[in-house]
Amino acid sequence: MAKAEVSHSSSAPDAPEITGDNPRVQEIARLAGVYGGVILTGPPGTSKSFFAHAAAEVIAGGAKERCAFVQFHASYQYEDFMLGLSPEEGGFGFKKGPFLRLVRAATKDRGNTYVLVIDELSRADVGRVFGEALTYVERSKRELPFTIANGEEVRVPSNLIILATMNPFDRGVDEVDAAFERRFAKISMDPDKDVLVEMLDGNGMEEELKAGVIRWFGRINGHARKNPAAAVGHAYFSTATDEASLRDIWEYQLKYLVQRAFRRDENTRADLETAWTHIFPTPEPLSASAGQSSPEPPK
Repeated sequence: MAKAEVSHSSSAPDAPEITGDNPRVQEIARLAGVYGGVILTGPPGTSKSFFAHAAAEVIAGGAKERCAFVQFHASYQYEDFMLGLSPEEGGFGFKKGPFLRLVRAATKDRGNTYVLVIDELSRADVGRVFGEALTYVERSKRELPFTIANGEEVRVPSNLIILATMNPFDRGVDEVDAAFERRFAKISMDPDKDVLVEMLDGNGMEEELKAGVIRWFGRINGHARKNPAAAVGHAYFSTATDEASLRDIWEYQLKYLVQRAFRRDENTRADLETAWTHIFPTPEPLSASAGQSSPEPPK
């Protein structure tokens, strides 16, 4: 890995540069070399995708053509990820998914490292998506042959790294943990006050307003120890520069998180909403909808 390589997270093209000397990137790269895969786990807004994408490019030496990015979701299947049937002239043929394509490319190019980044790992049925390959992504079983659905023999090469992100509170997390906890390393990505301070300083936020944001951030994440759904990642504030931008962040993002996390605890919800208004030197009342619970979706 060339440590001088510089990367941006692909999910944030205007994000600050990250080099291979970044401590978090170094940690991901080191563990990837030991385990062959790393899972970044944490609540939304904790820079999981940012670091996964940035680390992938750094590990691959800046060669974006040696990186592949996929996002799992509830309907994602083996046919999407590994191998599926695709219509072609005269009938159907097998179409390789991103995993198999990268396996083939890495096998032919042993001198270089290839990286597959999977966002939202816990949103799909990982056993069904990986199929036969689930056993063989483990570092100790790399290079062992196995047969895929079309009868073809495959070996997962040792120069293929898998980086993944997941929310530990998703419904499918238990299944993911059972599948990967002894195969891959896991790094917790938590809401980070120091990162928030650095972010707000970089955005030029004035001191009094910044102090109010930091107090509220600590307050709600203190509740997250008993109510994990209350966790608010620092990345929610990446665009926060002044009062107007903070009011937008509340109105269009944070108020819904607070309502959802505390829909059965009206006192705490009201307390956090009031505390938010006190971030501002001249508090303004929250919008009329702030104190109302979001309607239940139709069943």
